[in-house]
Amino acid sequence: MSFAAADAEKGPTDVASTMVSSDSSPQLHSGYALDASRSGAENLKATPDGKVILIPQPTDAKDDPLNWSQFKKHAILLVISATAFLPDFSTSIGAVTLIPQSVEFGRTQDGMLQSMVGNLFMLGAGGVIVVALMAYFGRLPVLFWFVVMATWQIAWCAAPANFEQFMTARILNGFFSTVAQGGGLIFINDIFFVHEHARKINIWSFFIILSPYLGPLLTAFIISKYDWNWAFWLSTLLHGLCLIAIVLIGEETYYDRRIPKSQQPIRRSRIRRLIGIEQWSYRHQRNSFLEAISRPALALFKPVVFISTVYYVFIFAWVVGINTTLSIFLQPLYNFGPVQIGYFYFTPIIATIIGEVSGHWLHDANAAFWMRRNKGLLEPEARLWVVWLATPFMVAGIVLLGFTLQDGYHYMVCALGWGLYVFGIMISTVGLNAYVLDSYPEASGEVAAWLNFSRTTGGFVVTYLQVRWAKAMGPKNSFGVQAAIVAGAFVLILVLQVYGKRLRTWSGKLNFKTN
Repeated sequence: MSFAAADAEKGPTDVASTMVSSDSSPQLHSGYALDASRSGAENLKATPDGKVILIPQPTDAKDDPLNWSQFKKHAILLVISATAFLPDFSTSIGAVTLIPQSVEFGRTQDGMLQSMVGNLFMLGAGGVIVVALMAYFGRLPVLFWFVVMATWQIAWCAAPANFEQFMTARILNGFFSTVAQGGGLIFINDIFFVHEHARKINIWSFFIILSPYLGPLLTAFIISKYDWNWAFWLSTLLHGLCLIAIVLIGEETYYDRRIPKSQQPIRRSRIRRLIGIEQWSYRHQRNSFLEAISRPALALFKPVVFISTVYYVFIFAWVVGINTTLSIFLQPLYNFGPVQIGYFYFTPIIATIIGEVSGHWLHDANAAFWMRRNKGLLEPEARLWVVWLATPFMVAGIVLLGFTLQDGYHYMVCALGWGLYVFGIMISTVGLNAYVLDSYPEASGEVAAWLNFSRTTGGFVVTYLQVRWAKAMGPKNSFGVQAAIVAGAFVLILVLQVYGKRLRTWSGKLNFKTN
């Protein structure tokens, strides 16, 4: 699929907006129009088969990221996705290592959770800082230097002198390692056309959602034979590999199509772009520092972004809480050791894979269906219909978990509940990210950073409460409340679908200096 931006405000990069003005009232962000055969599309660039329009319209310059080869684009996407895998993978290692760590550091298991929740909070806070820095310094140097720092910090986690050093390194690693989670949508928006976004977000989200389950799985096998430190050395190795990939494959993806070709920055040296010298020379063409640091706040003030962020808190917080504390439940209930806990993490991994494969077609099929119903016009709110499918899976999964952990059902029933919930989360995450990106493509980094902040902040709070909450109320009641919150949060999706278009029109565009 491909869509033409249907904005009333026309500029050199959204000329296709004129295509809908004849058969719909002019509105800001009214949607995207499909069909290159429409009147007025004759002079617009389209896909090789000539059926759909390319949005944004690429320039004729070879340096324009939209003109890069598919191989180069997907190589960069893979690097960004792999780097986005690192933060949650490293965080979730602590869900298993907290048992031997509590012995070594002389702390309770609940006490060891402090290092995890500090790391979790910084994953969200760091992402908001990342997008502001990328708007000022450029994409590539921020990615490079943050991963350099994250690699150093995770190595420190593997060899701390005491608990205080370990906790400090964990918090700092959380701040720096989140760079490709907070800024991931920026790269996707820079190098892919609108019609490609959902599938690319699906790939990027797959790495993020898979990572907190693969971490405990591998760690469980490691600590069954070796010291807990080796789990963090494995994460250090993965950080190092991503850093090497960034050096070899990474590229500056920022390109301002509003600047004439004669005034475009000349790309001379990859090394200078990698460390930021080249971007610094042309910083006057991007945002001022004040403009850059104000962008996240301005994006959050948009009603649909704020509502989406609140919704994501309510559905994703339990993912983090369950993942970081489930080993504490499973050990006494089923007498699981580290290896058995490790095998148990195959459940969410399989559920995530099923969600990714399903989403590869689901999100595009959903968009195509609603465009046909809407005379070829896809409004951003149509992306949210997939949440209708995902919500019953999330609610049923959490309820089943609560009953199983309290009544001692077979561990396969527990696995089923966990899998249902994770599948629903995978589908919802892609739909919600696609919605906010379609709503405010000029703020791709900012909207992604706030969604990332919401999920990690919610997880930060729930991780503190999960075990004590379940002990106080019983798993059946505590998980039942969580399921009720997920179901109740669906009202926010209804609000967005009914009033989202009017809210976007009322609040206007984010008139940032750059995308």
